[in-house]
Amino acid sequence: MKPVIVLLVSMAWASTGAQYYQGLIDYLENRLLAIEDRMVLWHEQSHRYHTEMLNFKKLTAEMVDAVGKEHRYLWQDLGAAGDRVERAERELDYLERATSPRACVDPADKVHEQGVWRAGTSKRTREQVEEEEGEWEEVRSEVSDCVDIISSIRSVKILKRVGGAKGVWLRDPRTSKVYVFNGTAGDTVHRFDSLADLSRSPGVERNSSSGGGGDVRLPSAWSGAGTAVYDDYLYHVHRQGSDRRELQVVKYDLLKGVAAATALFPVADSAPVYALNPETAADLAADEHAVWLLFAAGEDEPNVHLAKMDPDTLDTEQMWDTGCPRANAEAAFVACGTVYVVYNTRPASRSRVQCVFDVNGVVVGEEAPLLYFPRRFGAHASLKYNADERQLYAWDDGYQILYRLNLKRKLLGGAGRG
Repeated sequence: MKPVIVLLVSMAWASTGAQYYQGLIDYLENRLLAIEDRMVLWHEQSHRYHTEMLNFKKLTAEMVDAVGKEHRYLWQDLGAAGDRVERAERELDYLERATSPRACVDPADKVHEQGVWRAGTSKRTREQVEEEEGEWEEVRSEVSDCVDIISSIRSVKILKRVGGAKGVWLRDPRTSKVYVFNGTAGDTVHRFDSLADLSRSPGVERNSSSGGGGDVRLPSAWSGAGTAVYDDYLYHVHRQGSDRRELQVVKYDLLKGVAAATALFPVADSAPVYALNPETAADLAADEHAVWLLFAAGEDEPNVHLAKMDPDTLDTEQMWDTGCPRANAEAAFVACGTVYVVYNTRPASRSRVQCVFDVNGVVVGEEAPLLYFPRRFGAHASLKYNADERQLYAWDDGYQILYRLNLKRKLLGGAGRG
């Protein structure tokens, strides 16, 4: 009996185990089918995403190509517009010269034009020369009076092209001698007896003509555009010290060949006064009233500063913050106690007087002119004003240029900045 019971129990247990394993196998098969379905779905989605990505890449490439073509067309249009603007500026310059009000030229301008601009081109009698010189002396005091402000640029004359891209040239108002400073620093100054001598010369070589021409060797080097000449005295800025951060103003006697006075100017560092001409740590102008020094008070000071110095001792008498930014400034000049700061862009475009400061507080902001210079070759490396001639001596990419100016009376008002 016992063996029968054991057999029945074994058969029952085997039947139960078979059902369990069959259920497990069915479950696993269902899970595998679900996984296969998910894998098929993933493959379909992946294929769709891949197709969409290829389509997007193709569309993006087409759009980039279209944008590139539009950019080329726009660049061509901009170039054509720039050419038209330059052509319009040249035509405007021509019209300004052609329609210049010659009937309004005063005797000083007539004498200067006949005596300098057309030197050697006409034959005049001694009586005519003496008469013209008399007219010039008669109006000299009127031209030098500090009651005028520059209103416009009357005309421009390209005298010559000598030297490098940067330099300074100017004329002593009292002796008519012309001085050329070629480069951004040096101890040699080229001297010519007149504008006509410079025009006839082969370049910045030694002028052996009599009457004071020839090279001048200075005991200390001049730096940047910081030079001026007045009444046979040459003023220049000299960088000294081991790091060349100290600024020294030197007064040099051209007749005796010695330094007549020196002054160490107290500045925190040698930051350039003009952002577009970093070689110029400080600029100089000289007239019958004072020696004017344009400088930067420091790297953190954004404006051009002005100092009035005694022409004999170089003692500093007074200083001003002009309020004219150093940023984008390329040069400046002083005329009749008024500072005119000239601005440009990089790369160079058309220079303009955009800020004016009057030390006497006469020029009001509304009166300060916005002057545009005729576009020429590059940017101004220096600008020097001659009050006797009402002219600017400009150095532009190696070209020596004369700008003749129109002046008008200053109006009474508050301190002026334009």
